Amino acid sequence: MALDSRLDYKYHCIRMSGVLNMDVPVSERIKSRIKASGKRFFACDNVSEFIQEGEENDLVLELTEKFNSVIDSLVIDRENDPNSHETGKRLAKMYVYEIMSGRYEKAPKVTAFPNTGENVYSGMLVVRAEIKSMCSHHHQPVRGIAYIGIIPSQKVIGLSKYIRIAQWYARRGQLQEELCEQIAKAISKACDTQDVAVYISATHGCCENRGVGAANSLTQTTVVRGQFHAADVKKEFFDNISLQQTFKS
Repeated sequence: MALDSRLDYKYHCIRMSGVLNMDVPVSERIKSRIKASGKRFFACDNVSEFIQEGEENDLVLELTEKFNSVIDSLVIDRENDPNSHETGKRLAKMYVYEIMSGRYEKAPKVTAFPNTGENVYSGMLVVRAEIKSMCSHHHQPVRGIAYIGIIPSQKVIGLSKYIRIAQWYARRGQLQEELCEQIAKAISKACDTQDVAVYISATHGCCENRGVGAANSLTQTTVVRGQFHAADVKKEFFDNISLQQTFKS
């Protein structure tokens, strides 16, 4: 029997008996499945297909103990400091269910609609998505705006889905350059078009809160595909971004 199968069977028996197995942490079980599949599990990757029902909660429990150990090693009195009593658990829940949820949740469901017939839209569509991410180097917050541009082919997706896709990829450990590429690829696949552009403008906590301490730093990245390589199309895309940046509701 393969290692991952033995671990899963052992875990199944323990779960059925109601006893927590401290010898096989849930993170190790998940990693064994990923390794057996030959896939990677970088900070920017989604691993939801390898997580079984109930294991996200088990991850929170495992992480709570480990975050408590980190807090202890920082010489913080968790027992007597009222502000630190539940900090380990809060950190664990925040990582799994919030700032890194894009690693553990399945991709958002995306329904495509036909873009055909006499009312076919052949212009440019630009959607603005607010994103919150995390730098994979220092686990500092990344906040910004992703502008997604497409020239539709024969199908489009709901406007909110562009935003959901961007946010799903953002909520994990990222480099902004990789995030820009991931969003572009996902939108291209969902809309079945190569004519896609993504522009991200964001601030990085790793520059603001440590190191150079640059409070006014800003990072901009752009990915263009298909027709967006053409100078006039690229100009229209950035003109639309400028209009959105100056728009006030």
